[in-house]
Amino acid sequence: MPPTTRTSSFLAACRGEAHDTVPVWFMRQAGRSLPEYREIRSRHGFEEVVHTPELAAEVTLQPVRRYGVDAAILFSDIVTPVASLGIGLEIRPGVGPVVDEPFRRPADLDRLRDLEPDEDLPYVLETVRILVRELDVPLIGFAGAPFTVASYLIEGGPSKTYDRTKALMFSDEATWHRLMERLAGITLASLRAQVANGASAVQLFDSWAGALTPSDYERYVQPHSRRVLTELADAGVPRIHFGVGTGELLGLMADAGADVVGVDWRVPLDDARTRIPEGVGTQGNLDAAAVLAPWEVVEARVRDVLRRSGGRPDHVFNLGHGVLPATDPDVLARVVDQVHREGRTDGTVADG
Repeated sequence: MPPTTRTSSFLAACRGEAHDTVPVWFMRQAGRSLPEYREIRSRHGFEEVVHTPELAAEVTLQPVRRYGVDAAILFSDIVTPVASLGIGLEIRPGVGPVVDEPFRRPADLDRLRDLEPDEDLPYVLETVRILVRELDVPLIGFAGAPFTVASYLIEGGPSKTYDRTKALMFSDEATWHRLMERLAGITLASLRAQVANGASAVQLFDSWAGALTPSDYERYVQPHSRRVLTELADAGVPRIHFGVGTGELLGLMADAGADVVGVDWRVPLDDARTRIPEGVGTQGNLDAAAVLAPWEVVEARVRDVLRRSGGRPDHVFNLGHGVLPATDPDVLARVVDQVHREGRTDGTVADG
């Protein structure tokens, strides 16, 4: 392990250990708003970038160079592992993941086999190895949580209501749990392989779990996310668990085995802390849209997040969701500088 990783403020915060400066990184920091990323995308499609280790590594490195963030996150997609199994899933520009033949019947589960990362995802693992050699900050590996991946398979693409997903969940619980078990195995294999090749932390994205009530989450989803997170415990890396609109689920997501729970912009960070058990850190939660405002507004919002974190050592500064495409990269660089300058990890709060 390189010295920069051993002394990382990001890893220390994830573990609740003493360190000097609040760490910061941004979800979707790779791509979207960066002109250098757009230049690459003008010549290469999204999936071509993901499948080309040199390109995926370059895109992962771009925000580290540009912003000075304290962690990099692998450039890939949450459906990449399951798409590699040849089930007819593709990422369509302007749409997202689309499945030609959605999973609606018990027999559809036969199309899912175990993931063999070395054979199915060699390009992802080579990207990880390249990044571990080139980065001087930790690399975060990631995967989609079983529920979120299941929603794409069942709906056939992105959804606002998740009605088909819930219909299967409620009407055929046995098939639902079989599907979730298979997806948990695929997710776990992908994350284990990323860690084995050098990733220093992992984030489990349950992006759409906020569509569920706490009781439904606890019954239909939490056991499978818990399997992924708890079986990763022996990997020795911090485990971050994040979802959108999951303010009512924060405690349950922590109980699933997370070291850190990501908090979106809807719940004030100090309120979120009352919902998350002691011993579990927080990540977040500046509203990504606030970054589009004049700097004095951004500055005040950043300061408010830091104030609400209370100078705790187990806080990782981030947005409440991903970087928006219209974001000015120079503003994000200023946010990083402000967090590093004003963030406290000794129980005090900066006055700014």
